[in-house]
Parts: sequence; structure tokens; C-alpha cells
Amino acid sequence: MIRVDALWLCVQPLDMRAGPERLLAHVVLALGGAQAHHGYLFANARATRIKLLVHDGFGVWCAARRLNAGRFVWPRDIDAARPLALTQAQFDALVLGLPWQRLHEMSVITRV
Repeated sequence: MIRVDALWLCVQPLDMRAGPERLLAHVVLALGGAQAHHGYLFANARATRIKLLVHDGFGVWCAARRLNAGRFVWPRDIDAARPLALTQAQFDALVLGLPWQRLHEMSVITRV
């Protein structure tokens, strides 16, 4: 398995025809470089498709995902220049199309 120590959500929409080199160029422009064992997540403008770029220390891996119905929950109203750090739980929820930004609220039942 590929080790991923940190996950970053790149907020700015991207054309999903982009390959690993173009995704890597976006990471380098936004962060100054791609760190080994870090994953970078991108989405198209409609948030119906996502791509994950992972630097494994020797090269890069690129994976794509789309939902059969609906959209991925993607932030729209924040600074798109810098990627957001994601926890593993947030990433797991995001790739399933769940509201990953509200995980802390959903972990406690407050109404009966």
C-alpha cells in the first residue's frame, strides 16, 4: 500500500482531463512543492468527479472517483489559493459523498 501521512483538499476547480503532471503543477504552484507521502485532492467545477494525487517518495500516483448520483461535498466560499488539511475521517466521508465538514457535529446526538 501507498503510505499517506497528510491529505490536502485543493479547493479550486480543475478540469478532470488533467493528468498527473498537470495536477502536480497545481500543487507546486499552491504549496511550493509536493511533499513525499502527502495526498492532494481535486474536483471538477460541478464536484461530480474527484482526483487524488499522491507522492510516494519516488513518483506520483493518480486515482479518480465519481459518484453514480449526486455530488461530492466541496467547499465553495473559502480562499482557493491554499489547500485545506483533511483528517483521515474527513477524507473517508468526502470520497463517499458525505458531509465531511460536519463530522464533529454528527458524532454527538443532541436531539431526541
